[in-house]
Amino acid sequence: MKTTYREAMRAAIREAMTRDDRVFLMGEDVGRYGGCFAVSLGLLEEFGPERIRDTPLSESGFVGAGIGAALGGMRPIVEIMTVNFSLLALDQIMNNAATLRHMSGGQFSVPLVIRMTTGAGRQLAAQHSHSLEGWYAHIPGLRILTPSTLEDARGMLWTALQDPDPVLIFEHGSLYNVAGEIADDDGAVDIDTAAVRRSGRDVSLITYGGTLQITLDAAEQLAQEGIDAEVLDLRTLRPLDDAAILATVARTHRAVIVDEGWRSGSISAEVSARITESAFFDLDAPVGRVCSVEVPLPYAKHLELAALPSVDRIVAAAREAVGTHG
Repeated sequence: MKTTYREAMRAAIREAMTRDDRVFLMGEDVGRYGGCFAVSLGLLEEFGPERIRDTPLSESGFVGAGIGAALGGMRPIVEIMTVNFSLLALDQIMNNAATLRHMSGGQFSVPLVIRMTTGAGRQLAAQHSHSLEGWYAHIPGLRILTPSTLEDARGMLWTALQDPDPVLIFEHGSLYNVAGEIADDDGAVDIDTAAVRRSGRDVSLITYGGTLQITLDAAEQLAQEGIDAEVLDLRTLRPLDDAAILATVARTHRAVIVDEGWRSGSISAEVSARITESAFFDLDAPVGRVCSVEVPLPYAKHLELAALPSVDRIVAAAREAVGTHG
């Protein structure tokens, strides 16, 4: 069937609510307005205000309410408008959701799913555009998902709702309008493993989320130059699929990590460190990284594009890894 990333997410929410009456959605403007990115459009009319709950503009308050509901046996889906605003709920996420299993000696679990939009490229300026999923991947007790395809947008949510611990789903804002076809019977997908989206032998391009497509585009351009790039979609940032990362490096002996987060302290730094620790002797070149420039994301279109990873920057990094310049 033909669908968009947005519609696939909506279908996933609808299916989860139909299959399990403990599931409900809460967040800012998810009801009457249909969600700030129209993901929940029509669900209020279908499921009613008890299960599609508009909240006040208080991230700490409604994330805390979601944690309480999860502790009480419900399966809440909490929507935060953008990752930047999630910092207002960081205390709830890190000090409560991520720690309660440990601090209760295993007596309590928090089966909570938090969805939020991440990423730039839409001229929404610095308070709405950053990619902070790498920060959350630093926190034990959380699972971090970054669906980059229609199939993952459709299938990751139900699997996440089965997890007894909190799961954060980061949806890149540039993906909502992406259209394509998926099987009519597409359902839950694995959230434990990375996926090779393009096979290759010369260099591994490792990425996730909103940068997958430009990485695939870069791989196509490299192919025209005779460089055969493999593209690995991490899909889950915590826990990382170390086996898949090391396997792709073992095949190509070179790696470039593409990450829309800032370079310092990023998920790209973590992946690079793991490659160096566990696959150093497989490498024929230093690990390369293509990240966002370390500035607050600009509003002006030309400046925003200049700050973000691009096909040209990925191609240049891959050329350097394989020893060709120009």
